[in-house]
Amino acid sequence: MNELLIIAAPDVAAKRHEWLQSLAGERRLSDNTLQAYERDTRQFLTFLTRHLGEPPKLEDIHTLRPADLRAFLAARRREGSGARSLGRHLAGLRSFLRYLERKGLVNAAAAGAIRAPRQPKSLPKPLTDNQALTLVTKDAQLQEEPWIAARDAAVLSLLYGCGLRISEALGLTPADIPAGTKTLRITGKGGKVRIVPLLPVIAEAVATYRKLCPYDIEENDLLFRGARGGPLQPAIIQREMQKLRGALGLPETATPHALRHSFATHLLAGGGDLRTIQELLGHASLSTTQIYTGVDSARLLEVYDRAHPRA
Repeated sequence: MNELLIIAAPDVAAKRHEWLQSLAGERRLSDNTLQAYERDTRQFLTFLTRHLGEPPKLEDIHTLRPADLRAFLAARRREGSGARSLGRHLAGLRSFLRYLERKGLVNAAAAGAIRAPRQPKSLPKPLTDNQALTLVTKDAQLQEEPWIAARDAAVLSLLYGCGLRISEALGLTPADIPAGTKTLRITGKGGKVRIVPLLPVIAEAVATYRKLCPYDIEENDLLFRGARGGPLQPAIIQREMQKLRGALGLPETATPHALRHSFATHLLAGGGDLRTIQELLGHASLSTTQIYTGVDSARLLEVYDRAHPRA
């Protein structure tokens, strides 16, 4: 990092160098984060030099007002920075100012008074119908132990076929899925209870797992077990999904939670209405569910661009 490029008084430049060294050593931030913080603070000090008419000293940093920081963010926005970049600019500045505050050199209240720009919601990335259907089959699982392969298939089937969160699937007990049941009663976030249809193919996947599982599981015990008989941890399913991505050539976005996204997106594409999908997902607000309309629209436009002769 070339300090000759920094437009700042020597006291600020020295403390900034110390801060960057502490980030690299004590906090062990990634190289990308360090480079971003170095660049963001360099841009800020360059802005302050123009803003104040001279290279900023620690005294100037101490007397910064929220308006000064807002002016910097406004200048970056005019130069093309989006909401995510502006949020990172602010995070870097807050880190630097709080470091100086811990040293007793400045007051970082100005940075705390600024709200980060609202971040745009990124669209969920569902799998295609064929990818999802392949993933949830017992034959696709990579575990050699038959009961573990059946377990993984049952869990993934619940995520895709019922739209469950992984914590909800792993929280099920045998009492929650009695023989012959056609619905599941799920307690989701905030204690919100919902009823979800249980398709026969999913019930069959769960029954196959229960038949092959070598452990005796009481009605009110957790249904899904690890290899040694303890409760199955989400990280195990996430690791298995990672292996499946490599084996099946799926994108990095193919995660257990992507199966829940796929459940909602495929229902919407098949004619399901938002209010019903909201209930099935257990969303408290319809606005949360509406994000899937963006996913479906994006997919339609992608197909249009690829297939229409005038596109």
